[in-house]
Amino acid sequence: MRTRLHIVKNEPQPSQAPVVFEIDQLCKRFKTNGSGDVSVLKDITFMARRGEMICILGQSGCGKSTLLKILAGFMPPTSGSVRLNGRPVRRPGPDRCMVFQEDALFPWLTVRENIAFGLKDRRMDRDTKKREIDRFLSLVDLTDFENYLPQEISGGMKQRVSLARVLILQPEVLLMDEPFAALDAQTREEMQNLLLALWQKFKHTILFVTHDVGEAVLLAERILLFEKGPGRIREDITISLPRPRRKDTNAYFLNCRSMTAKIKAIGVEG
Repeated sequence: MRTRLHIVKNEPQPSQAPVVFEIDQLCKRFKTNGSGDVSVLKDITFMARRGEMICILGQSGCGKSTLLKILAGFMPPTSGSVRLNGRPVRRPGPDRCMVFQEDALFPWLTVRENIAFGLKDRRMDRDTKKREIDRFLSLVDLTDFENYLPQEISGGMKQRVSLARVLILQPEVLLMDEPFAALDAQTREEMQNLLLALWQKFKHTILFVTHDVGEAVLLAERILLFEKGPGRIREDITISLPRPRRKDTNAYFLNCRSMTAKIKAIGVEG
């Protein structure tokens, strides 16, 4: 399945754009039965600007998903602060939407009804709402499947529905927790290209968790390289490859090889 959107070549990086997220000295500890606290995140500090695509890359267990849940407002940090446009983040809000590895669709609703779900409390007349739903069905190339139930479509199509369902809410920030990890290689590449096209159309700030080096190099303008025990930012790396990026180029291969070496070095030191 091919998206109707196209990736724009050499989009300018938002290095001078306003800061959206400010994360300062964030720590998270969990209590355990009989063995005290376990530190999952320690001294996480970084900023995300409007329109940036940032990948959070690291091995399993380094706190990447926990960080996204804190940024989404699903759980509080133990210490430190999270600010969105200068305001403290204390709870979930429509300005931040999260996309998970599992599609989390309502199985009893059709594709169209799932996409429309977030608009049920919006003050929109029926015709405007219909036009918006039609637009997002078209953007993710699912118009012909609008009346299908989730169990009747493929995994990649489910993730397209998940993307459309959050994008129709017009959030400022997308938080994506390994959303393509369960997909086959071809579908995963299609979803990566779709995400890039949608990002360049809507200019969202995206924080994308992955443990896949190739995916991070393909998508990101910046990579936050995490180490674990507890989870910390080991390095904040700018990826300056021009867009659209191709996996068969020497520059892409060299970036992947460099990133893999950094991750292996962290494992040896740990």
